[in-house]
Amino acid sequence: MSLQLETLRSVFQEISAVMHENRDYLIGLDQQNGDGDLGVSMDEGYRAVAKFLETSEETDLGKLFMQCASVFNESAPSSLGTITSFGLMGMAKSLKGKSEASLEDIASAMSAGIEKIMAKAGSKPGEKTILDSLYPAIQVLNAEKDSDSKQAFAVALDAAREGAESTKMMRSVHGRAAYYGDKSIGLLDGGSEVGRLIFEAIARYLGK
Repeated sequence: MSLQLETLRSVFQEISAVMHENRDYLIGLDQQNGDGDLGVSMDEGYRAVAKFLETSEETDLGKLFMQCASVFNESAPSSLGTITSFGLMGMAKSLKGKSEASLEDIASAMSAGIEKIMAKAGSKPGEKTILDSLYPAIQVLNAEKDSDSKQAFAVALDAAREGAESTKMMRSVHGRAAYYGDKSIGLLDGGSEVGRLIFEAIARYLGK
C-alpha cells in the first residue's frame, strides 16, 4: 500500500464505517466500567476526520495527520479521543514532508504514534488500554514491512485481536475503570477493541 491523500481518504472512510457499525458494541463494553461514551466518541471522531479529508487538498502527510489530530480532538472530547489525537500527532511528525508513504514508512509512523501516546499518557502495554492491541499489531507490521501490504495488515490484525483478548486477564490502572480495581479482571477493554477495529478496517479496505 502506498499512502497518499486519496488513500488516506479511503482508509479513514473505512475506519469511520467500522466504528459506526460497532458504536453500540463499544458503548456496551464501556458501560461495564466506564461512562459509556466510547462508542459515541469514536464514531463521531472518525466521522469528523473522514469528512474533513473529503475536502482537504493538503498533500503533505505530516500536515494532514496534524490536522486530523486537531479535528479528532475537537470532535471526540473523551480520554480516548485525546489519546487518539496524541497518536495522530506522533504519526504526523514521522511523516512530515512526505506526500507518499510506503508500508515501511507507515509502520514507522505508527510506531512513532504509540510512542507519543505512551509519553503523553504515561501508559504502557499490559495496563488494559488501547495499547494492548495497537502495540503488538504495530510490532508485527514493522516485522512484515517488506511483505505485501494486504498480508502484512492481515497478520497485524491477528496480533491486535490476540492483544485485545488478553486484556480480559488484566487489571485496569487508568481512568474511571481503575476505580473498579480487581473487578475489572475478566472484562474485555473497550479501548483495546477500538485498536482492533482500526486494524480490521484497514485490512477490510485492503481486501476490497
